Amino acid sequence: MTETSPSFRPPAITLARLTDVPLEQILAHMSDPRVATHLPLMTEGWDAAMVRQFVEMKEARWQQDGLGHWAFLADGAYVGWGGFEKEGEEWDLGLVLRPDCFGLGPRISRHLLEFARHDARIPYVTFLLPPSRKSLGALSRLGARFLEEIDYDGTRFLKFRLNTV
Repeated sequence: MTETSPSFRPPAITLARLTDVPLEQILAHMSDPRVATHLPLMTEGWDAAMVRQFVEMKEARWQQDGLGHWAFLADGAYVGWGGFEKEGEEWDLGLVLRPDCFGLGPRISRHLLEFARHDARIPYVTFLLPPSRKSLGALSRLGARFLEEIDYDGTRFLKFRLNTV
């Protein structure tokens, strides 16, 4: 008798509102020091009040712009947050995953970019990355091109653009 290994099935990725995720899960995610290394604007630790304020702020963007940040779920489990946020006339695409879920980044990014390609409001997206991010090959493979270095709230970022139409 031969054993067969179960076939691998990647987790199903779904989007939910941040209000659907227990605040404790977002707090644990954002309190991980490995997350802070990729978020130079995060200068202080998070607590329950900050998480509530963060979720309220992200929900306000949905009301203001009709689009915003989601919670990302893999087989129903929270793995991070991100999505689209209006910066002036541009839609910035952000993705903040739990460190143990970094490998889901390309799949979630493709999911979000497919959304953008079907939304007439989004002819292109921008990405703001800290200069500490050395691995930029994924952006190149997506077709994003470097635009410039910018100063955002006193912090330097690399700005990229990807056309969606």
